[in-house]
Amino acid sequence: MLNIIYSQEVKIAIENNLPIVALESTIISHGMPYPTNLEVAKNCEQIVRNNGAIPATIAIINGDIIVGVTDEQLEYLATSKEILKVSRRDMAYVIANKLSGATTVAATMMIAKLTGIDVFATGGIGGVHRGVEDTWDISADLEELAITDVCVVCAGAKAILDLPKTLEYLETKGVLVVGYQTNDLPAFFTRTSGIEVPVRIDTPLEIAKVLKTKKELKINNGMLVTNPIDEKYSFDKIKMDEAILKALKEMNDLKIKGKEVTPYLLSKINHITKGESLESNKHLVYNNCKLAAMIAKELKRL
Repeated sequence: MLNIIYSQEVKIAIENNLPIVALESTIISHGMPYPTNLEVAKNCEQIVRNNGAIPATIAIINGDIIVGVTDEQLEYLATSKEILKVSRRDMAYVIANKLSGATTVAATMMIAKLTGIDVFATGGIGGVHRGVEDTWDISADLEELAITDVCVVCAGAKAILDLPKTLEYLETKGVLVVGYQTNDLPAFFTRTSGIEVPVRIDTPLEIAKVLKTKKELKINNGMLVTNPIDEKYSFDKIKMDEAILKALKEMNDLKIKGKEVTPYLLSKINHITKGESLESNKHLVYNNCKLAAMIAKELKRL
């Protein structure tokens, strides 16, 4: 039987119709090293609270869907080597076998929708990988955005991806991609990619109005809000492109594929940049948590 466990904080928020922001757990278990991952997870939750919403970090623990993890569960997710990386395809298997897993963007969106949470903050979404014509490597995050009505706040697709193809895929699926206070698609570590966003919106209230209208129209796919990393932590685009190309070459030489691609590349880029990219990663996530809380708050007011 499906078992969903809510934290006391999230339960109270649901009962009182308070704004809630979903947070993923893959960034904790597979995205960052310990203890940075634990520090970031706790900071993300606090930033959501500081900006008027309730955080709901989502994970699967011993087959239970957890909506709002405890401090003890956060520690477990940050340190255990037994935590699986769970996307849509894996969820039924992991739950049925009472395993533990960290939810990706796709899986977090599924659970957010299942539990009535409209807004979700993450670092960057997955997308169409470079060399897709040979590998057919396209993240399930894109397909989830095509079918699941959740607003995802991110710093764009991860810069290691083929950004033009990712944007084209989202357009084909009818997913509205918004640039928050920008005309240029953010590229995760950098504020700009040189690719124009379809729509620019400058306030959380305006974003909330679009989300409300989207619901009224019964448009049942997701909406992607791309939020540029703060100028202070943004990488020089040329420097980052060089690091990505070097990491991609080493990954291809090692024949790394599938689920291991993104964690490997992010770790390798962090090594190449001598830790600077990890610092940027932390702060872009914080920036997204703040914006997501503001959007969730405005949505409840409407």
